[in-house]
Amino acid sequence: MKIGIDARLIQETGVGRYIRNLIDQLKKLDVKNEYVVFLTQDAFDSFITPNTRWQKRLANVRWHSLSEQIVMPFLFLREQLDLVHIPYFNVPILYPKAFVVTIHDLTILHFNTGLATTLPWLFYQLRRLGYWLVHAVGLGRAKSILTVSNATKQELMDHFHIDANKIVVTYEGVDTKISNFKFQISNKKPIIFESYFLYVGNAYPHKDLQTLVIAFKSLIEKAKLVLVGKDDFFYRRLRKEVKQLGISDRVIFFGEVSDEQLANLYAHAVALVFPSKMEGFGLPAIEALSIGCPVIASDIPAFREILGDNAVFFPVGKVDALAKLLIGASIGDLVKPEAQKVAARLSSFQWPALARATLKAYEGVSFH
Repeated sequence: MKIGIDARLIQETGVGRYIRNLIDQLKKLDVKNEYVVFLTQDAFDSFITPNTRWQKRLANVRWHSLSEQIVMPFLFLREQLDLVHIPYFNVPILYPKAFVVTIHDLTILHFNTGLATTLPWLFYQLRRLGYWLVHAVGLGRAKSILTVSNATKQELMDHFHIDANKIVVTYEGVDTKISNFKFQISNKKPIIFESYFLYVGNAYPHKDLQTLVIAFKSLIEKAKLVLVGKDDFFYRRLRKEVKQLGISDRVIFFGEVSDEQLANLYAHAVALVFPSKMEGFGLPAIEALSIGCPVIASDIPAFREILGDNAVFFPVGKVDALAKLLIGASIGDLVKPEAQKVAARLSSFQWPALARATLKAYEGVSFH
């Protein structure tokens, strides 16, 4: 079978980490099928094809664009693929042949999220209508739908009335570059020497960083708040809000990080704080747990499913409840997760297992 993987987002955070790990594992696991990986110019030269069964093709097409819907079907058809894997919701709905799709979450349909929120209101609502159309048509035509949690599976069933048998849950995992750091901590000095709370991710509205910074303001102690994520429109807007709250000297906008820097920040944080209103999985939370960093998370279905009792939860959007937890943690009341319990939990979240389940989904596709 000749399988295409749309890897144009391979260098992004979140879905990029999913794509990188999936491809790395498939390179080791699959000794039978052929693969064609579609990449933008930024990633094309650095992408290594391990053998002749793997090829790469340039696809310099911007995601979330009209050109994506027109050009990508042509690129796929030119390669005469048996199956295409779209590892994000942006299915080219004009592509007539077999494909599977990965849906990480449905936040883009619930919240004004993504870079598109910088558009005028009317244009953005039209774009959201386009997102809904891509989901509705793409999910209906997909041979199989992969998703990263049962919470998202339920969302897909509720909103698009998809047969449960068509949806395969494939949990994400922790990169060894991050998890192995805990064995090297004694030789690694902290990047930030002061006491700090940590947030990792983008600043899109559904991440609810407003609740976090307002709650953080209530801390009398001299702890810092470190925000890790790509500087964009939303982080720049958050900077203004932090300034208005009068806590600019206590909030560090760290920007993008390497895996080693991220592991260091997890290792020395008082806690990772994850205040999202909605998530499909929550990869930073299990990364933090793998290094022994406590997690304070909003009480949403995906976090309950993934974290179990290995985190402390607060009601979504409740500033006072989060502030109480931050204050308690800053004076040592937050207990670190038990290593044995965490290890048992994390055994369910492994990239090789995700790749095996994904390959099984590929090979289970009916072409009739």
